[in-house]
Amino acid sequence: MKTADVIVIGGGIAGASAAAEIAADGARVLLLEMESQPGYHTTGRSAAMYEPSEGVAIVRALTRASFPFFATPPDGFTDVPLLSPRGVLMFAYDGQEMLAADAKRNGFAEVDASFARAKLPLLKLDGTIAILWDGDAQDVDVDALHGGRLRALRRMKGELVVDAPVHAGKRVGGTWRLDAGSEGCEAPTVVLAAGAWSDRVAASCGIVPVGLQPKRRSAAVISGPVGAAVGDWPEISPVDVSFYCKPMGGKLMLSPADEEPVEPHDAWADDLRLAEAAAGLEQLVDMQVQRLERTWGGLRTFAPDGLPVVGFDPDAHGFFWLAGQGGYGIQTSPALSRLAAALVAGRDVPADLTRDGIAPEPLSPSRFR
Repeated sequence: MKTADVIVIGGGIAGASAAAEIAADGARVLLLEMESQPGYHTTGRSAAMYEPSEGVAIVRALTRASFPFFATPPDGFTDVPLLSPRGVLMFAYDGQEMLAADAKRNGFAEVDASFARAKLPLLKLDGTIAILWDGDAQDVDVDALHGGRLRALRRMKGELVVDAPVHAGKRVGGTWRLDAGSEGCEAPTVVLAAGAWSDRVAASCGIVPVGLQPKRRSAAVISGPVGAAVGDWPEISPVDVSFYCKPMGGKLMLSPADEEPVEPHDAWADDLRLAEAAAGLEQLVDMQVQRLERTWGGLRTFAPDGLPVVGFDPDAHGFFWLAGQGGYGIQTSPALSRLAAALVAGRDVPADLTRDGIAPEPLSPSRFR
């Protein structure tokens, strides 16, 4: 029976970040991952961006509060920058005036055709009524971020156990006892950060689920136009985000931005939706998508109200939720993990988070009880 002060379930970016932050408070942390590779289902399949203009108000606040960590990570955290400049161009068409206005309220600036073509000369701008630019958007090195969190956990004597799906759990006295993989483990506090599987794991521990819904997102790698330096392109999409495209590894990553409700599973791509995204890209950029060189699917998990679920379950002592990030888990992970660590330790919310208007009450699982 492995013992710890805190058991974190789920080795993706949410669980790894929370485990590292909780261990930094001096707690003995055990991080359980159901697969042999942490972050396999979602974190490892994300071509993430830091986009402070995306999401509802509290998501934007969490993203802004995460910037200092991204810009200046702790000494020894990584050998490469976590962020690199990218920018996002969005294009509005007839009937999308309200979406364009919302984007401008959230931080996008309206620019002209010459600005857009300086960023991407092959744009076809016929029919656009507005061109919008977010120059603060940057690429996130997901591997460096996730790997840095796991290394930080190990440096603080935390333990990662892979191939350890949680089969069952119960509260005995003041301790949670879990059957995980082929072993048992126990701790006074459990942090649930199992992504798409969080409701199922909660139910296996006798906890009422909060209603999380995994949604599949498809993606593909394609070649850019012959002779084009696609590595310098911004991310591009219509303002309704019916698809998006961005550079990745010398080629382009294309996604239909689909949100297909699914059961938790090893996701795959929807080829029809990818074909629709390719057609949309060809209408926006002077290029032809010859073939999809590689495709994959990932899972993004949403609470019923679309906000993250962060906090102790009101009906299960010592059981803490950290789930439902809804596609913003990577760019908000520094702030959310600090918030989680403070709540787990019974400390005040960090002052910089409260200054940004981040409070635990709107995110608490109590709202679903």
